[in-house]
Formats: sequence, C-alpha cells, structure tokens
Amino acid sequence: MIRSVLRRARQRRRWAVEGVAVLVCLVVLISYLSTRSGPEPDDDRAGPGGVPAGVARTPGLPAAVGRTGEAGPATPGLRPRQRPPSPEPTPSTSAPAPPPAKPDSPALSVSRGEMPAAVDLTAVGTKDWVHWGERGGRSTIRKRSGSGEIIDGGGAGRRVGWDGNQEYVRWSDGTPERSTNGSSNGVYTCGAGNGFSLAIAGTGEPRTVQLYGGIWMARGRLEARLSTGGPASTARLEDPYTSQSAQFTIRFTVPKGARLLLNWTVEKVFTTHCGNVGLQAVAVR
Repeated sequence: MIRSVLRRARQRRRWAVEGVAVLVCLVVLISYLSTRSGPEPDDDRAGPGGVPAGVARTPGLPAAVGRTGEAGPATPGLRPRQRPPSPEPTPSTSAPAPPPAKPDSPALSVSRGEMPAAVDLTAVGTKDWVHWGERGGRSTIRKRSGSGEIIDGGGAGRRVGWDGNQEYVRWSDGTPERSTNGSSNGVYTCGAGNGFSLAIAGTGEPRTVQLYGGIWMARGRLEARLSTGGPASTARLEDPYTSQSAQFTIRFTVPKGARLLLNWTVEKVFTTHCGNVGLQAVAVR
C-alpha cells in the first residue's frame, strides 16, 4: 500500500517537472521569434542591402546584395551599386593618314626587262609610237593619227642605220609606211657620252612608255627625269662581249605642258671599234 502511494507521488513530480520544462521551452521560443521580427528589406527604415539603419555590418567582404557579377567589387566609400566614373579615353597618338595624291601629281619610275622576240607597236602604242631606221639613220615612221606625244630631241653622236637586230617590230597603222610584218631595222651611235635624247609630252594623266633599245660591247645608261624637277631614275644595260636588247618601261605623270625627258647614252665602251647604244622604237599608252 505504502509503495503504491510513493510510486504515484514520484510520477506526479515527474509530470510536473516535464510540464515546467515544456513551458520554459515555449517561453524561449516566443522570445526568439519576437527578436527575429523587424523591418522588411523594402521598409523605408532599412539601410542598403536590407540592414536596418544605424546597424553596422560585420567587417569583411562587401555585401553581395544588389551587386552583379560583371561589375566587380565596389570601390571603398561607395555603395555596392555605385562605381567610379569611367576615365576619359586616351587621345590617339598615331599620325594622321596622308591625303591621297592628286591625279596630276608628278610621279616617275623606270624598270628594265627582256625585249620580246616580236613587238606589235600598234597594240603597245595605243596613244603614240615611233620607229627609227627603216630607211637609214635619219628615217622615222610614226603612228598614223597618233597623239604626237613622242618628241625626238636628237642627241650627241652620228646616227647610223642598220638592219641586224635579233628582235623584230611590226605595225599596221604607220605613216609614211602603213604596215610591216616584221622589221629588224634600227639606229645606233658609237662612243662614250653619245646617244639619243627624247621627250614625252605630259597630259596630267598616268602614262606608260616602252623603249626598245640595245647595246654592242658597251654599257648603256637610260636616264629619265621630269621637266618639273625632282630626282632622276636610271636603268642600265651592259654586255662587254656582244650585243643585247632590252625593253625599258617608264611610268610617269606630269601636268599638261610638262615633259618626261629621256637620255639613252653610251656610259662605257669595251672596244675601240664603235661600242654603241641602239634604238628601235618607243611606244606610249
């Protein structure tokens, strides 16, 4: 009997203790929830990033709220969404492009190549052409209805006609001889310092001149210059033992009224027996 009473007393005490513990837990939970309530992030009293005004952040990395990955971390002293102003672009230090050359600006170049075995002056000289030596040292044949741009200025030394060129020229629009299927004729002059002086009238447009000449046991020098001034351009052809022919290409531009000046002369001889330069034809297109 006594044991039964004691057992019930202990059970009531355990229930009482458990009830008090439950009550304490409820009080603690209510207190905790009341401390978590506060202004929402959109509340006017909330500071940047949802932190209540007046509450300092824990030192550490800047807050990630309101910051995109592309912008990078904010500069100290600025809000997370703010960035320093972009610097002004650095002025370019490259030199300005030069203005394009005017169509009639003076220009000059000279090159030398192998003369073809046969040259059609009618096809090459669309503007004008001249052939020398068909009927001796003083004869010339010109393009019929040509522009007249090619001017024979003479030159030092006596011109002699000959018919032994290895390369041939032909034409179908000449005067006084209308056409020929192939001519090996030309002219030559002997001795150092002697040669041919020619001029091509300028039109203000680019022009291409082909000069067909040769040497025999000599060194020939072609000098090209503009009547408007500027440096000369030169090309040479040399053979100490026999003869050789070449095609000289001259490209130039000079204003109307000015001229291209050509001098094809013997610069050096390798024989005492008439080392010379020769000339067959000149064509302009």
